[in-house]
Amino acid sequence: MPDDILIINASELVTLKGPKRARAKREMSDLAIVRDGALAISGGVIVDVGRTESVLKEHDSQGVERIDASGKLVMPGFVDPHTHLVYGGSREFELEFKAKGKSYLEILKGGGGILRTVKDTRAASASDLFHQSARRLESMIAHGSTTIEAKSGYGLDRDSELKILETTRKLADDYPADIVPTFLGAHAVPSEYEGCPDDYLSFVIEDVLPEVRKRKLAEFCDVFCEKGVFTADQSRRVLLAAKELGMKLKVHADEFKASGGAELAAEVGAVSADHLARPSDDGLMALVRKDVVGVLLPGTPYSSMSKEYADGRRLIDLGIPVALGTDLNPNCWNESMQFTISLACHKMRMTPAEAITAATINSAAAVGMEKRVGTLERGKRGDVIVLDVPSHAHVPYRFGTNLCSTVVKDGRVVWEKAASLDS
Repeated sequence: MPDDILIINASELVTLKGPKRARAKREMSDLAIVRDGALAISGGVIVDVGRTESVLKEHDSQGVERIDASGKLVMPGFVDPHTHLVYGGSREFELEFKAKGKSYLEILKGGGGILRTVKDTRAASASDLFHQSARRLESMIAHGSTTIEAKSGYGLDRDSELKILETTRKLADDYPADIVPTFLGAHAVPSEYEGCPDDYLSFVIEDVLPEVRKRKLAEFCDVFCEKGVFTADQSRRVLLAAKELGMKLKVHADEFKASGGAELAAEVGAVSADHLARPSDDGLMALVRKDVVGVLLPGTPYSSMSKEYADGRRLIDLGIPVALGTDLNPNCWNESMQFTISLACHKMRMTPAEAITAATINSAAAVGMEKRVGTLERGKRGDVIVLDVPSHAHVPYRFGTNLCSTVVKDGRVVWEKAASLDS
């Protein structure tokens, strides 16, 4: 049988060959690059990786699809480990408020903020919600994301949360991307429970979580552990209830204040602690001891006009395996992991190699997919992107444009850049 695809002549083939787990410290700088590299994919799975001459000798045959990557970078498809993909409406009007220095509470009073999105999401039909979210997903795939985590959290009632997760499942069925679903019912307190967060969490735990699990709509459960949202004790209630149901755990941790989120993530055995802009020292050391992945989201402070970026350099030096995500949401409408990588280098003192690792194998580990995706090695899924730049260092160096020329998912070309104007 001929191989499905041969990708040959890569200027740099970033394989990230190594342990099938999240990488830490110096490991994050080792991209295991093959120059003049090639790979063969058969049946959706990578069957060979090496120099072009060697791979061609073993796998070239009549009828195989060949992709010439001369002068280009070839690397694993991006894994985006933190998104709020499915929601209704938009909040572009908030940008003017932010520019004028208005606080989040002032924006909330002006009809914006998360409760605006909750209102729009509840009002959207399942069809409308699907089509709005599908446009975002198409853009993410075109920018090289082949595996994407997607949270609920903009319904905050039983039917709307289930509608979001059902839409997520349909997107996964209809589009060429792996979508990892997460239940985030504890994202905020809805208006009907204003002033009664414990009552709302009881509703989430008793009425919504069991139905989510029964319908197998989510692999992970997440909670927004933050001062002014849910305390560590309140968050623990939700996470332990989800764990009892067999779900894996994530935590929105310490985005604005040191709120015990990192400590909680380590305590309950969460796969990842996300945001980490203002963690405590004790919280960071707890993450190191428990090998919890730290998912950093530089698009969030950028879109919020904040100077408080997570200290990626410090987290890496401490030994926390760092991943990167877009945090796509109505406040941070970021569909590009390429832009996220650039922000990580420019704003969080990460090197290009570390940022690439954080956007591939480490982000795969943050969604429990590290044994299947995130590197280019024999036996891994054929999730590959070709970028029209000669080296990995160009990815954060070149921002504001889509560098992808070809996106391959499970050994099938799912997106190609249109021909240039002068071709």
